[in-house]
Amino acid sequence: MQKMVEIQARAISRKGGAQALQDLLPSVPSEDQFAALPDHRILAMMCKAINQASFNWTVISNKWPQFEEAFFGFDIDKLAILSAEQWEAYCSDTRVVRHWPKIKALMENVNFVRVYSQEYGSFARFLNTYPASNQVELLALLKSHGSRLGGQTGQWLLRYIGKDAFVLTQDVVLALQLAGLDIPDQPTSKRDLNKIQQLFNDWAAETGLPYTHLSKIAAYSVGVNYENQSIQVESSKFKAVLA
Repeated sequence: MQKMVEIQARAISRKGGAQALQDLLPSVPSEDQFAALPDHRILAMMCKAINQASFNWTVISNKWPQFEEAFFGFDIDKLAILSAEQWEAYCSDTRVVRHWPKIKALMENVNFVRVYSQEYGSFARFLNTYPASNQVELLALLKSHGSRLGGQTGQWLLRYIGKDAFVLTQDVVLALQLAGLDIPDQPTSKRDLNKIQQLFNDWAAETGLPYTHLSKIAAYSVGVNYENQSIQVESSKFKAVLA
């Protein structure tokens, strides 16, 4: 299996040097910093990840201030007391995407976040019980206990809220395949995901790098080499969700 140092060297060459690659890597909060993330911001990013799935991301981003307004800044206590009729009324609210399955997912995830927050002191503290080396198990829990948080939606949620995690984009999967991992182009089975987790665990042990950085470096080592790439938006996501 290819070592991360070889993949990193390829990414460095493609991006124009070690510093250029480093500049493309987002900051990763410590566990203590992550634990300070309030429940309403995690719920907000759940909603955003769900609404961006199979939809135009730019439209959702441009519309996001209206989402925040419509859903009371994702205040869990306020959303928890809405009646079924009030939730259904969002299907006629132009401030949000008027798609009942996605509105219903938010309604269900309010309770999902509340239950684990009450048990662990906050939802972020609950998420901290799953280290990056056990991300696959966390993704399985998000899928089974949350609403519409399976697949890449769960992965993007973790990235949005700043939790150290890999995201299986097309380029990352290609990098894994080129590294020698026998997985399909769209890995979804438990067997394939466990193989991916083990390789990321090996790379983390090899380099000491966060899984977020390993994932980004893998992506930058293959695929279309866009010029003037910037991750300013991504690197500020954790600060943004705290707002």
